[in-house]
Amino acid sequence: MALTTGGKFLAEALKAYGVTHVFVAPAIAREALAELSQLGVKSIVTHGEKAAAYMADGYARAANRPGICFAQSVGAANLAAGLQDAYLGLSPVIAMTGRKTPLEQHKNAYQEIEHSKPFASVTKFSASVERVEQLPYLLRQAFREATSGAPGPVHLDLQGMTGNVIMQSEADLELVVEDSFTSRPAFRPEASADTVRQAAQVLSRAQRPVIIAGGGVTSSQAKQEVVELAEMLSIPVATSLNAKATIPDNHPLSVGVVGSYSRWCANRVVFESDLVIYIGSHTGSQVTNEWRVPAVGTSVIQIDIDASELGRSYPNEVSLHGDARATTRKLIEALEPIGSRTDWISRAQELVREWREEVAPRANSEAVPIIPERLCNELSRFLPGNAVLVADTGQAGIWTGSMVDLNDPDQEYIRCAGSLGWGLPGALGAKCVFHDRPVICFTGDGGFWYHIAELETAVRYNIPVVTVVNNNHGLLQDKRGDERAYQTVPGANSSDLWEFNEVDLAKVADSMGAYGIRVNHPGDIQEALNLALASGRPAVVDVVTDPLDSEAPIPWTP
Repeated sequence: MALTTGGKFLAEALKAYGVTHVFVAPAIAREALAELSQLGVKSIVTHGEKAAAYMADGYARAANRPGICFAQSVGAANLAAGLQDAYLGLSPVIAMTGRKTPLEQHKNAYQEIEHSKPFASVTKFSASVERVEQLPYLLRQAFREATSGAPGPVHLDLQGMTGNVIMQSEADLELVVEDSFTSRPAFRPEASADTVRQAAQVLSRAQRPVIIAGGGVTSSQAKQEVVELAEMLSIPVATSLNAKATIPDNHPLSVGVVGSYSRWCANRVVFESDLVIYIGSHTGSQVTNEWRVPAVGTSVIQIDIDASELGRSYPNEVSLHGDARATTRKLIEALEPIGSRTDWISRAQELVREWREEVAPRANSEAVPIIPERLCNELSRFLPGNAVLVADTGQAGIWTGSMVDLNDPDQEYIRCAGSLGWGLPGALGAKCVFHDRPVICFTGDGGFWYHIAELETAVRYNIPVVTVVNNNHGLLQDKRGDERAYQTVPGANSSDLWEFNEVDLAKVADSMGAYGIRVNHPGDIQEALNLALASGRPAVVDVVTDPLDSEAPIPWTP
């Protein structure tokens, strides 16, 4: 019998599953990390557990395979908090933590809390590894859960504060790699022939249909199928923020991002439609602008790999349970091309044109301080054809969703699912996958401050992400609500809640060894972006924008 340690087994298993990087908040799994270093797997040591989770999330979304993060016992709750974004974004992250031994439990052990509860609401699966003999089958289960069905984060709690009990214990451990679960989707189930036929009939009768592509289109790599279906049937395409890169913004059938972080033209098109085809998209509050778009009573066809999402918020005329790519392909095969739907397409294009004409003055503004619309216009012009744009949430999500154009089908977009500050560490995780592609992070100073320490991580490991900061020295997403609440109180100053000190973030970047450049005039944005990318280093483009004229637009609501 050949004995091996848990640390050696874990390292060999992760390597065999195709893992290239792991993201670590020390100290944890030291023995496995040592073995991984000999196998060519890079350990990225972060300045905090949330950042480690965010990097693993960005890695997972970019690679379409599980991202791995570690934290010791005292950091477990912080790591769990970081998994919220992966959970909301249906991202296959495998988190591993240390846990003090049973003899130390329930005795007020220093820095120890019960771990299962923090992870319960942010994982699909969580298990304790009490003995090293459990590691092979629980690790396989972790990969199964992370990649199958609706993907999501999972958690393994390893005995020992640093997982040391499991890492150091020996046993006869068999390494079995289940190839199906090395990436998402693990399987591509297809909707039944009967439901596909029903959907085809409904689609053929519709006068004003619209497709809404969601995150499932991105994770299933179904962009080609969605565009093919739209062109075949002359159907406008809106997207959730998760699926922004599904169809080029300059495509004649593209109407933009719908919902809360949207172009108003997309909301109008969806509201005026008589049939909405959701492909790989849930129907939650963001994509529907608080369930106001589409209109109540609009016919709905929904394709989703998670049966529990079918008809969740809107009754479905037809529900198609299956993988977004495989089922959309079956739908294409069941349909005959339909005429151009001239009137409906003309109406959708008219709304897009009106929106572009409306925003053009601000997109081309020479105002100083710079306004975000001009920054977004310059960013659209700058992005290389193979760029990956990673966006923080809040107003960074709104600005990139509404004002940044992705016109090349090879461009990709990865967005934060809800946790402000995710942008920088998420982009670093993505860059660990996209070595040869430009990765551009767009965030505000409010989001950048959350994990600014990870700029040092980027420098230490030479992860050359270009971070564009919309720097209005404030948390502008809160400004409108704060002012509304404070206006009824004489003398109260709401700026105390949202205004920050003005800081030259380019100088901060320089002090950390990154490339920093500050931009005060709109005509200088292009040069700054080009210099940052050409530096080949982690870079910060600090764009000074107007705190009094930088609020994102309110989404159109019927």
